[in-house]
Amino acid sequence: MSILWRNYLLSSELLLAFLLLCFIISIVKKRNDIADVAWGLGFLLVAIFSYYLGGLTADLGLLSTTLVTIWSIRLATHIYLRNKNRDEDPRYKVWREQWGKWFYPRSFMQVFLLQGALLLLVISPVVITNTFRVTSIGWVAVLGFTIWIVGFLFESVGDLQLKRFIKNPNNKGKIMRYGLWRYTRHPNYFGEVTQWWGLWVIALSSPYGWLGIIGPITITILILKVSGVPLLERQMAKNPEFKDYVSKTSVFIPLPPKNNNNNNSRKK
Repeated sequence: MSILWRNYLLSSELLLAFLLLCFIISIVKKRNDIADVAWGLGFLLVAIFSYYLGGLTADLGLLSTTLVTIWSIRLATHIYLRNKNRDEDPRYKVWREQWGKWFYPRSFMQVFLLQGALLLLVISPVVITNTFRVTSIGWVAVLGFTIWIVGFLFESVGDLQLKRFIKNPNNKGKIMRYGLWRYTRHPNYFGEVTQWWGLWVIALSSPYGWLGIIGPITITILILKVSGVPLLERQMAKNPEFKDYVSKTSVFIPLPPKNNNNNNSRKK
């Protein structure tokens, strides 16, 4: 176990340096939503570094690291392109006003450092997998990989469908209700959570892999109870179409819609 804590400590130090750099960039750019891009890139950094610390020899670690790399690059790129030609995210604008002269120290502590702490919890199954060198990929890892694929498709396809919907000026003021969004109000969030459960299943092939369950539990709580679904649902509730959407569509787990009316409308 001592080698696991050592790898966690070294990964934490590297992540802290990365987040400090991102914080400095956010000050220069006057955009705290850089933290949203840093979220995905932080996972990439820790995954690759912990695989390096593990000796770069384990097939199971290579599988987990590769999956995290694919997920993190896609997510960071998606968020960067989404924010590129926009003003700073309204959440951070509100905090600038509320926190006043304490904005920068509070943003470093409550945005960047808190994000880093949560990241280290979420990525725990990957750090465990990378620490203990398992050179064979059995049926448990294959099952985890299959779960991850399902999650990745939900997240990436859901984001793509939403992006196309928003680009169409005819959809302004409407709620997205087709494609994957017909079966769950948050296919992208469902996909992200599912991927981390898949990575935990992969970790079960490693010693102490069961400890990595803290990762998928953390991301599930964050998305279902804190910053994911609740935040977006509060925004969507302002739309007059939202009540009807809620009555027909599962909030998270994909389920058949409660009726066959497929209004050509969608998420704002």
